[in-house]
Amino acid sequence: MTHMLPVNPESALSLVAGVVVPFLFKLAGALALWIVGGWLINFAMRILRRTLSRGSLDPTLINYMLSILGALLRVVLVVAILGFFGIETASFAALLAGAGVAIGAAWSGLLGNFAAGVFLQLLRPISVGDYIKAGGVEGTVDEVGMFVTAITSVDNVRHYVGNAKLFGDNIQNFSAHPFRRVDLVAQLDNTADVPRAIDLLRKGLASVPNQAPGKAPDVEVLEFTERGPKLAVRPYAHTNHYWDVYFDTNRMIVDVLSRGGFPVPRIPVVMQQGTAPSN
Repeated sequence: MTHMLPVNPESALSLVAGVVVPFLFKLAGALALWIVGGWLINFAMRILRRTLSRGSLDPTLINYMLSILGALLRVVLVVAILGFFGIETASFAALLAGAGVAIGAAWSGLLGNFAAGVFLQLLRPISVGDYIKAGGVEGTVDEVGMFVTAITSVDNVRHYVGNAKLFGDNIQNFSAHPFRRVDLVAQLDNTADVPRAIDLLRKGLASVPNQAPGKAPDVEVLEFTERGPKLAVRPYAHTNHYWDVYFDTNRMIVDVLSRGGFPVPRIPVVMQQGTAPSN
């Protein structure tokens, strides 16, 4: 038959007063710290969201920034609560740092695209609807995302270009100015009347629609080739009408030179007479 050891009331009271009560106080303090800290973080996020929303930042970028910042602040809050309990947080912080380095190495390409997306949103070198050439793609920007940018080329194919490649490459934004120049050439024969051809082409350009108002087209001698003079024919057009002006001007050049009776440029052939071998 077993005998239960008598419980010392003084020892139990001392245990409760020395261990349980301080632990309950610390638990209550940690709970209060979590509630107050969470409320302060949410309050700061609301204030920051209102401030950022007044600017020109994209709402998607604002959401990403606030999500990352909120997560970091909550990690700091957890570390602070652990320190309040007397738990050594140095090793915990080192573990978080190591995990961050590992995640960063594994997601280096993705994070690079994200960082480039942030700069694209902040610096705004391109916008939706712009006609650009960058990252090996030329076309109209459909969407500037946080990781990729969607571009539709002139043959109606959508391309998704990583923001890191797009931002790290030279960007040509053809929509940055209200108009652009259409560069075309008209090849003449060596026997052609150059002043007459220039005059006829200038008159023909007056019939080409969709040109930029207030910008007179250029028709000048560009260079001399073995076939004959080459004329630069350069009207100006808004980006939305670039290809219309391009093709209409090409048709005008063919029509004007044909109706004007200009000969088709010929490639000169030089006949060399060989020396007969001596006997």
